[in-house]
Parts: sequence; C-alpha cells; structure tokens
Amino acid sequence: MPDTVLVTGGSGYVAGWCIVELLGRGYRVRTTVRSRDKEAAVLAAVATEAEPAGRLEFAAADLTADEGWDAAVKGVDHVLHVASPLGGNVADNSDAMVAPARDGALRVLRAASAAGVRRVVMTSAANTASPSSYATEGVTDETLWTDPDDPTLTPYRRSKTLAERAAWDFMATHDGPTELTTVLPGAVFGPILATSTIGSVGIVQRMLSGGMRGVPRIGLEIVDVRDLADLHVRAMTSPEAAGQRFLGTGEFTWMQDMAHALREELGEGGRKVSTRRIPDLAVRLAARFRDPSLRDITPALGRRNRHSTAKAHRVLGWQPRPARETVVDCGRSLLAHGAA
Repeated sequence: MPDTVLVTGGSGYVAGWCIVELLGRGYRVRTTVRSRDKEAAVLAAVATEAEPAGRLEFAAADLTADEGWDAAVKGVDHVLHVASPLGGNVADNSDAMVAPARDGALRVLRAASAAGVRRVVMTSAANTASPSSYATEGVTDETLWTDPDDPTLTPYRRSKTLAERAAWDFMATHDGPTELTTVLPGAVFGPILATSTIGSVGIVQRMLSGGMRGVPRIGLEIVDVRDLADLHVRAMTSPEAAGQRFLGTGEFTWMQDMAHALREELGEGGRKVSTRRIPDLAVRLAARFRDPSLRDITPALGRRNRHSTAKAHRVLGWQPRPARETVVDCGRSLLAHGAA
C-alpha cells in the first residue's frame, strides 16, 4: 500500500501543487483545510492536473488552534507542512504574524512526533538564510541564518525566521523517530490551479492587467511552483535530507526582464505589460507618502545578494527550470483562467 502524506493548507498555491506532485507519484494524500466548505474547491483545482479519486482525503484543522491535528496526522507516514497563517495588523505589531507562524509549526511538529510520523518537511523561506540587507554583495547558502532581532526586518521575514528556528529548537529536544527537513524557496511563480489560489503570482497578474505602470529595480530568485513541489518530495524521500535545510531558489531575474518576457511571448495577452523602469527614488517616495505597502520592497531595490542551491543539486539531484519559462507559463496560465 502506498505511503500517506499529509499536506497542510491544501487550499494554498504551493500546497495544491504539492498534492498534484504526490498524486502523480502514486501517494495517498490527506490535506488540511480550515473549514469543510473548502474541500470541493481544492478537489476541483487538483483535478485539473491529477486524478484524485480515492487517494485524496481531507481533515479539518487550523494552525491557530490545537483541535484537529491529532486526527490529521493519524496513520500518516510523512508531513509536508506548507501552510503558514497570517496574523492581524502586522504593520503595527509584528508579533501578530510571528506568533501564528511559530505556534502553527509547533502544533504540526508536536502532533507529528506524537504520531510517529517519519519525516516532516517544512516550508520556510530563502529570506531566513539571508543577510539583513539585500544590498550586500555575495552569495549565501543554508549555513547563514537571518538575524531575527534586526529592527529593519519586515514582519514576514521575522516570522518565517522565528518559525523555522522554533521548529529546529523543538526537534533538538525530541528523541523520537520523527525527522525534520526544511525547504527555503525564493519567489514562487508558475501555472495556477485555480483563480482562488494564486499566491505570489499576483505580481504577474498585476503586470498583465496593466496594474503596474512601471517596474521597480528589484531582482527575484524565481522558482517554478512545479519544481518547488518536486523539491519537497525529494526532501521527503531522500535519506540524506534528514535534519537538513535546502534552499529552493531559482534563477535571479530583474522584474524588468520579467516584463519583457511577458510582452515578447504572450502577444496580445501581454500588451498591457509595462517595461518602463521606475526610479528608486520614486519607489521610496511612494512608499513613504502614498502606498505604505511598498515599504517591504524598498530594501530590495538594486538587490545584489543571491542564494546558492548547490546543496539541493548535490544531495537531492534537484534542477529548477529557467526563470523565463516559469514567468511565461505563469502568464499563459493566468490568461487561460481569465485572471488577467
């Protein structure tokens, strides 16, 4: 009988593709949803790429509450902890984001270890293995930890760093059979399964719809969501992956190059994409006086720091596809779904 894998947050963008990847490899999958009314949407989204009949089931569990997690992990061989909850007003209180992410990870690990799950693969983020300032020249790897006490960190970066730290601290005191591996993705793009779960793809959506009148001087390490799902499964199955962190970033690409790719490859579908570069000063002024949501991206203007995925290549044999292919496939998918 095939192994059963629990995927947390089945209605999410990355989680949906992890479910597709697992079903394609013959696994049985259980996925958590916060409420049962999400089940039909998840089933329909997954069915566009894989056959879920008889091999996909659901469990109701919320990362912000203890209820449901013991039942969710019962009889499970592996866990892909992909979901991460968002808190309330993070602009005023970063703990509103930190506490749910950290406590949610610990709920999953406690339940998994109590049930004797073989391995938990937790989705973290590449910015947990980054210098505080992206303007620092160089290439970093998994041995670096972001300083969570740096006051310049955004709430998101701080929450992901502290959640992963808490997970490793928990495992350091746990002497059971359960193993932990973490995956640290970059900017996740690629095809969507449904318009309700587009995740970070919203950036490409805004480009295609003409919602971005120009592009800031920001570079992204783009990883295809399909390659990221593959990396999670490799991290789950490789004996050498136990107790390890793996960066899952992709090719470094400037947003202006993303815009050019969409314009050049999508024909009429890309006609609204602006390739005009917005000066750094204009972005900073807008962040300060007009659009506070831009404050989180201003530290990345002119970004120079990059990450190495040599460890994932060497240990897991992982090889992501070119960023341009991912961006174009993402754009085509959004257009096909009528989302741009």
